[in-house]
Amino acid sequence: MAKGKRKVVREIVGGEVYEYVPLGRHIVSAKGVCGGRPTFKYTRVEVATVLRLIAAGVSVDELVANFKGRISRDAIEEALQWAAKLVAQQGKAVAA
Repeated sequence: MAKGKRKVVREIVGGEVYEYVPLGRHIVSAKGVCGGRPTFKYTRVEVATVLRLIAAGVSVDELVANFKGRISRDAIEEALQWAAKLVAQQGKAVAA
């Protein structure tokens, strides 16, 4: 597989075809969901929205409770790690 190319996964969820590119275990990009912006798998909840809520002071426990099991603690932790990795990569690109 060429660098930058990711495999599209196709599943049947609730009787509907769900196609996405995995960006992690819990984070995906699905062309027909939120304009392809990263979301939590099987939801329309954008990763950026959850990260903004955390930045605003909402705790991970509050988010897990408010999303009523649709987004797990592991998924939120993956989003934080994913964001940190992207920031680190951006920093390397700026320094180069």
